[in-house]
Amino acid sequence: MFVLFVLNIIFSDVNVDMNAPGQVEAGNEIYVEITLNKSDFDSFARFQQEIPAGLTPVPVNTANADFSFKDQKIKFIWLKLPAEQEITISYKLQVDQRLKGTFNLNGTFSYIADNDRKSVEVDPKYIVINPSSTIDPKLIVDINDFKNLVAPIQKTGSGAEQVKCIRQTPYLAQGSNEYLVNLLVNKGNKEKFAKIQEMVPEGFSAVALESKEAIFTFKDQTVKLLWMNLPTDPYFVVSYKLVPNEGVTEKPNMDGTFSYIENDNTLSINIIEKDVNLENVSMENLLAVISSTREAITEPINYVQPQDYTGKVKIEIAESALKLIRENTKLTNMLEPESGIYYRVQIAAGHRPINISRYFNKYNLDKEVRTEFHEGWRKYSVGSFYVYKAARDYRVHIWNTTTIDDAFVSAYNEGKRVTVQEALMITSHEWYR
Repeated sequence: MFVLFVLNIIFSDVNVDMNAPGQVEAGNEIYVEITLNKSDFDSFARFQQEIPAGLTPVPVNTANADFSFKDQKIKFIWLKLPAEQEITISYKLQVDQRLKGTFNLNGTFSYIADNDRKSVEVDPKYIVINPSSTIDPKLIVDINDFKNLVAPIQKTGSGAEQVKCIRQTPYLAQGSNEYLVNLLVNKGNKEKFAKIQEMVPEGFSAVALESKEAIFTFKDQTVKLLWMNLPTDPYFVVSYKLVPNEGVTEKPNMDGTFSYIENDNTLSINIIEKDVNLENVSMENLLAVISSTREAITEPINYVQPQDYTGKVKIEIAESALKLIRENTKLTNMLEPESGIYYRVQIAAGHRPINISRYFNKYNLDKEVRTEFHEGWRKYSVGSFYVYKAARDYRVHIWNTTTIDDAFVSAYNEGKRVTVQEALMITSHEWYR
C-alpha cells in the first residue's frame, strides 16, 4: 500500500514547473515561464500567483487562457484546456526602479477532474532585486514595504494613472475609402457614467461599429459614446468608421477626450493616438498596448465643482438614456453588477428587445426579471444567490411552478459572467444536480 501511495505521487496526472531568474536589477524585467504537464484531460483550469506590489505583469504567451491581473493576483483561466499534454505559459514582470530586496514567487494550478477540484502547488522561486544604480538611494525601498510606504514619483490626478483612452491611428478599411477608428479604454476602477467625445473633421460622417453597449451619437461633427454603466472588463475596445463625402481625399485628424465621474465630479483626460494594432482584441494584446503607453497623462480637468452633485457627464448620459428609453421603452430592468461570486437563474434569451413586465407577467414570478447583454444576446434572469444550492433549488422551483422548462443557473464574479465550474472552484461550494 505504501509503495502504491508513493507511485501515485511520482506519477501524478499533473506536474507544474516554473522557470525564472534568481536575481534582477530594479527597473528591468523578470521573464517567468510555467510549464504544465497535464496528462490528457481538458477540463476547466486556473493558474494563479500572488505578486508583491511594485511588480507589473505583462502577458507573453497565454496558451489561449484568459489572463487577468487584479488585487496583486495573476490569473490564467481556461474554460477548456488545450488538447496538448504539455502547455507553456509565460509573462514578464516589470520591476519598479525603486525596489530592492527578496521576494518569494509561488503559485497554484487548480483544475477539475472527475468532478472534483484538485490543486498542484508550484515549487517557490526566491528572486533577489538588486537596487538600481541610476536612482537616488533615498527613494529606494524594500519590496516588502513598498505597498505601504511608497507613493508614485510623479504626481497624477485622482485615479488618472489608471484611466487611459488610446486611439489607434485611423486607417483605411480594406478595399474602401472609409477610415476605421478603434479606441481602447482602460477604465481603472470606474464603473458608471463615462463619455468618449471626438471631433470629426468636416467632410466626414461617423457610423458606429462596436459601442460596447454605449449610446452612440453623431451630431455637429461630434462623435459621442455615453455609458450609464461601463463594461465589466477592465479594458475594452470601441470602434466606428468615418465615411468621407464625395471628393474628400485627405486623411482625418482626430481630437478627443474621455470623461468619467469621480467623487461626484466630472473629470476628463485627452485621448492618446498611437500607431498600434487594436484589431487584435485579445486581452493580452490590449494589456500590452496599455502597458507600453507611457506618455504622460495630463491631470484630469475638473469640469464640475464639488457642490454640483450630478456632474455634466452624468446629466448628459441620463438625458441621452432617457431619450433612448422613450424611443424604445423595452430597454428597462437592466441587470446591475454585484460584488463577489453570486448566481442567478436564467429563464430566457433572445436578440430582439421585449417589454419585460408584459412578457413575463403570465408566469407570476416572485422575483424581479432583469436583462443583460452578453455575447450578442439579451439574457433574462431572476434572483441573486450567494450559495449555489440556493440557486439550484430556485431553478427547480421555476421548473415545477411555471412552463419554463429550460431555466438554468448562471454564475457571476464581480458582475462578469463566469462558468458555474469556475464559481464553484473559487468558493469551494458543492455542485448539485
